[in-house]
Amino acid sequence: MDGSSAPGPVAGDFLTLLKQRRIISDIPHGLTNHSGLTETVATTILGFKFADGVLVAGDRRATAGNVVMYDRADKVLEIDRHSVMAIAGSPATAWEMARILEHSFQFYRRSQLQEMSVEGKVRSLSKLLRDNLGMVMQGLGVVVPLFAIYDKKNPDPAKLFFYDAMGAQFEATDFASSGSGAAAVRSVLYYEQNWGVSPLRERSREDAILLALKALDTAAEADTATGGIDRHGKIFPIIKTVSAAGIATVSDDKLSELFQAHVA
Repeated sequence: MDGSSAPGPVAGDFLTLLKQRRIISDIPHGLTNHSGLTETVATTILGFKFADGVLVAGDRRATAGNVVMYDRADKVLEIDRHSVMAIAGSPATAWEMARILEHSFQFYRRSQLQEMSVEGKVRSLSKLLRDNLGMVMQGLGVVVPLFAIYDKKNPDPAKLFFYDAMGAQFEATDFASSGSGAAAVRSVLYYEQNWGVSPLRERSREDAILLALKALDTAAEADTATGGIDRHGKIFPIIKTVSAAGIATVSDDKLSELFQAHVA
């Protein structure tokens, strides 16, 4: 085929591109994101390094289009004793990835009598995201997670990674966020890192928790898909810290105390 007969620029999903390039004759029914299916998605998540390790947080809202499907979704999932995965995107796909990671890490630990390396854990999640690429191309099942690890053997033990939907991995220097409210969260964390009372890595656990509450509350003001803090229903974000002592979940009572004293 010469250049004069080549199709022009294509706007649309991957299957539409294949059809326009005559690689397939038609798009099978149900394999297009134009089928009218409204997917449930979960946002917003954040992570940053503080004095003791890594803090990971997520709001509780899950939406399908303009409908709030659930206001108590858990987007911060414990994978093993020192690994946490936070999910933005399709909860159904993300929760299945988390279960696979949990079993994979456990099998490796029991069969090899040692922990999987940080590189192995990070790449395991990358592979799951790459394996999900077919669904992503159909416009469904997109997951853009954060992954936090505390590696006692490393001179810099606190590790935080963020990913794109195709599985590319990036290590965050200080903080990362994902989901529909990510831009607002990044703005808050960037400001606090550069012009706050102290850099994020120097902050105590309580100061780090308070900052996460402020960031998610800011995101909720700018993004309707972010639940933030429900002042009446007493629904608070899920906040976990990963440190040398392991994973700790911040209680709702503690979040309520900090929120009422410093945010509300």
